Amino acid sequence: MASEVDICNLALGHLGDKATVASLDPPEGSAQAEHCARFYPVARDALLEIHEWDFATKRALLSELENTWDMWQYAYAKPSDCLRVLAVLQTEATSDYSMTSSPTYTAEGIVTERATGYAPQEFACEIDATGNSIILTNQEDAVVRYTAFVTDTTRFSPLFISTLSWHLAALLAGPILKGDAGRAEAKRCEQMASLWLAKATASDSNQRKVRPPQSVAWMVGR
Repeated sequence: MASEVDICNLALGHLGDKATVASLDPPEGSAQAEHCARFYPVARDALLEIHEWDFATKRALLSELENTWDMWQYAYAKPSDCLRVLAVLQTEATSDYSMTSSPTYTAEGIVTERATGYAPQEFACEIDATGNSIILTNQEDAVVRYTAFVTDTTRFSPLFISTLSWHLAALLAGPILKGDAGRAEAKRCEQMASLWLAKATASDSNQRKVRPPQSVAWMVGR
C-alpha cells in the first residue's frame, strides 16, 4: 500500500512537478516537502470527515461524565480519536437498527403488532466549561459509532488514496505553481478529486448492507 510519501509524490505528479519527496517527518528540506508536510494532514482529515468510511469506522462504550445540562440526561467524554460522531446506540446494539415484532391481543381478540428494538438515539456534541469535547444524550450506558482519525495509510483503500492524492494536489497547486496557473490547476485537481470521490464512496458503501426498517421503535405508537 502507498505510504504518506508515496501519496505526496503522486500528488506532485498530478501537478507535473518532477520533484520527489523522500521524507515528511521531518521534511527533507525541499519546498515541495515543506508544503506536503503542511497540507497532507489537512487533506487527509477533510477526506476522512466527508464520508462514513468502512476502514475508519469504530465503536466504543462511552465514559460517563458529570452532567450539568438539564435538557440531556447523560454526558459522556468523546473518544480522543473521534473525528465525527455517526450514531449513539444502546449497549446491546449490533447495528443501528434492530427490530422485532411483539404481538398484543386486545379484549376483542384482535392481534396487533408492536415493534421493539433499538434505533440511533438523539445526541449533541459540544465543548464543556473546561474545553473538553463531550457527547450529550438521553441514552444510558451509551455506545458511540464514529469516524476515527486514521493516520496509518495501510488501512486506506486504493480509491481513497487516489482521491486523497488529487485533493492534496489541489491544495499544493497554489503554493507550487502560484498565480493564475496555480488557481487553474487547483480547480482542475478538485474536479478530478470529486470524480474519484464518487467512485471511492460508492465502492465503500457497497461494503455494508444496513437497511433501516420501515417503522422503527421510536416511531411506533405515535
